Formats: sequence, C-alpha cells, structure tokens
Amino acid sequence: MIYRRMFGFPGWGVRSPFTELEQLRRQIGRMYDEYSGTPSLRGRAGVFPPVNVTENRENYYLRAELPGIRAADLDIQATGNTISLAGERKITGVEENARYHRREREAGKFSRVISLPDDIDTDQVKANMTDGILTVVVPKAEKAKPRQITVK
Repeated sequence: MIYRRMFGFPGWGVRSPFTELEQLRRQIGRMYDEYSGTPSLRGRAGVFPPVNVTENRENYYLRAELPGIRAADLDIQATGNTISLAGERKITGVEENARYHRREREAGKFSRVISLPDDIDTDQVKANMTDGILTVVVPKAEKAKPRQITVK
C-alpha cells in the first residue's frame, strides 16, 4: 500500500505530487464553509423564484412560488420563445439594527428568464396570482401546435 501511494503503482498516468494537496485544500474549504456559517454557493440552487414549467397541446404553464410578493410588484414580459419574470422581494417587520440568529429568507431584486422549446403567442399570455403562486398561461404559436394529419 505504501509502495502504491508513493510510486503510483499500478498507475498508468503521471500524477502530479500536488494532486492530493489540492484535494485536501478543497475538502478543508468545504468544511470551513459548512461550519463557519458562511453560505456556500455550491450548496444552494441559487434561483428565485422556483419555477415549474409544464405543457399540453395548446399551452405552456409556468408556476412560480412568490410568497409575500404583490402582483403589482411583478414585471412579466413575453418575447419570441421566452418569458421574463422580474421583481423585488422585501422582508418587512425587521428593524434595521436587528441581530440575526438565523437568516434563511433573502431579500432583494430577482430576475428569471425561462426559455420555452417553441415560439409562443405573446398577445394571449395571461397571468394570475393566488396564495403566493404565480400561474402564467402561455399559448403556443400556431406553427408550434401539433396538427392531426389524416391518412388517405
């Protein structure tokens, strides 16, 4: 085992002597991020709001979780084959000099651009907000809708 570790036997490629040190450095960095309370960008998805996109024959449906955001504070735009959601999430009821013991809810501006597989009918897009869930109904363009072809 010592022979294998020191000389890389049976190693077929040439290993750098610093490979194990680099792996150790990355592991220590991950441990530091986890135990220091510093949020690690690698551990989070980093997207807000979370969005589900589904479709049927006629429409695409976007459902986004937007708790605490008013419908009037949203900017929704449709172009070509994309839908853009933008707004600002504000955390209310917190004093400016408050000390946090735990902070999991982030505030700030957000923007998401969701690309759809086909072109959409931008004139017919409808949006509805109910209980913090935004539902956007996006009709497919006529050329993107499947057509039934009869065989003669």
